[in-house]
Amino acid sequence: MLLRLVVALALLAAALTPASAATPWWEPVARPAPDSQINVTGEPFKGVDGQGRVRGFVDAHNHLMTNEGFGGKLICGKPFSEQGIADALKDCPEHHPAGLGAIFEAIVTGDFDGHDPVGWPTFKGWPSYTTVSHQQNYYAWVERAWRGGQRVLVQDLTSNAELCIIHPFKDKPCDEMASVRLQAQRTYELQAFIDKQFGGTGKGWFRIVTSSEQARDVIKQGKLAVVLGIETSELFGCRTFLDIPLCSRADIDRGLDEVYALGVRSAFLCHKFDNALCGVRFDSGTQGGVINAGQFLRTGQWWKTEECKGPQQDNPIGTVGPNALIPASAVAPAYDPAKRCNVRGLTSLGEYAVQGMMRRHMMIEIDHMSVKAAGRTLDLAAQARYPGIVSSHSWMDAQWTEKVYQLGGFIAGYENDPGGYVAQAAAAEPLRRKYDVGIGFGSDYNGVGSHPAPQSGVTYPFRSYPDGPLVDRQRTGERVWDINVDGGAHIGLLPDWVEKVRQLGGDQLVQDMLGGAESYLRTWSGSQRWTP
Repeated sequence: MLLRLVVALALLAAALTPASAATPWWEPVARPAPDSQINVTGEPFKGVDGQGRVRGFVDAHNHLMTNEGFGGKLICGKPFSEQGIADALKDCPEHHPAGLGAIFEAIVTGDFDGHDPVGWPTFKGWPSYTTVSHQQNYYAWVERAWRGGQRVLVQDLTSNAELCIIHPFKDKPCDEMASVRLQAQRTYELQAFIDKQFGGTGKGWFRIVTSSEQARDVIKQGKLAVVLGIETSELFGCRTFLDIPLCSRADIDRGLDEVYALGVRSAFLCHKFDNALCGVRFDSGTQGGVINAGQFLRTGQWWKTEECKGPQQDNPIGTVGPNALIPASAVAPAYDPAKRCNVRGLTSLGEYAVQGMMRRHMMIEIDHMSVKAAGRTLDLAAQARYPGIVSSHSWMDAQWTEKVYQLGGFIAGYENDPGGYVAQAAAAEPLRRKYDVGIGFGSDYNGVGSHPAPQSGVTYPFRSYPDGPLVDRQRTGERVWDINVDGGAHIGLLPDWVEKVRQLGGDQLVQDMLGGAESYLRTWSGSQRWTP
């Protein structure tokens, strides 16, 4: 009788215990199967520190939905799929049977030998730290970055009309703003996809935020605050051709109102090609030569240079060699090494756009602006005492650093070679102490950029900071990822990259990185509080 009573009480207790009690809050109640592993153990930190500050790593520059940009066939694979990982992480059909159809990747990387096109479950050929055409932002890999300490992710909606036109494979239009709308929609769909795993609307760890207050609340809960930004070459259709602007003030106002309604809170005014708003900071090397050829095709003009008026300089321009994309009669100019600055700065339409972003309390990205354009933008912000200036991935002349901090802005270094990141961070450390700010990084995954090569000396499992989670090698399907072997192959290896940064730069640098979330929110909240 006593035994029956004990069993009955046990069954009653089990019936009264909520199902969620058996599942930690940071684990989904219904993860798809099969799926990628996370391989991070421990509860994500939440709340504030002893000074009332939130903390967490800031990825200030990423591209979750580039597979929808550039005509929809440049980046193969998707960050999520309702049909599961096998559908999400598969190569473009054009890359079969041996990866030889990856024309863009071959041109950019110089690797014409092809690759194993099979993704899930073997991943023999991709993603890799050199790929520019395969998905590196699968949602479970983003989850690993969040579990490893990331608390802010800026999701830059991106495309490039000229690259879309040139690329032979596409199934979507090349209009950049149409792509921005679609990528924003897909980002909200990703949020809903993750919410479903956690039991319903609002319950997932991936939270799109539209104010600093929302972001702070999300981070206090230990979740990931996702901020929508834009990085395109022709924002609001503001192309220029033969120096004639193809947009108006009315186009800028309509565009700003539209993207603000979508939830966008930061934007670049120009990127890669000069446009009707501003001139760009040049690319160098082979890539610079290719982009200058694209500049000619899109704008009818090559980049033009002049002697710099101050200590800041643009990058040297790469050489434009023989190119099947441009007529043989179109010869790129020879550039004087003493003339390092773009003649094009912030145009009158660009100044109108800067002021329009201020009125809407949006953050203004100055990376990719020519030093002439960036300098004028900083002057306008200083005159207005506007703090909302962001440099998100080392495309600003570092000599602007103190001016950005004086305004109350935020700076992140490019997530590339850990030694390079540490060196940049060390150079700016006195200013971080002076202005009491943290630092972010811009991963730029699926942004057609480079990523860290294989490292050495990272021992698994590890903790990147004393109370951090335990991070082991990450497994997806049959593939086990190790930063010592694979470098920065995908966003899930960000905690591993941080550990290498800690080894090279010390614990204080990691604490500065954890201070990035508070600093980013201060810049954002200052922008919201600003009055003309």
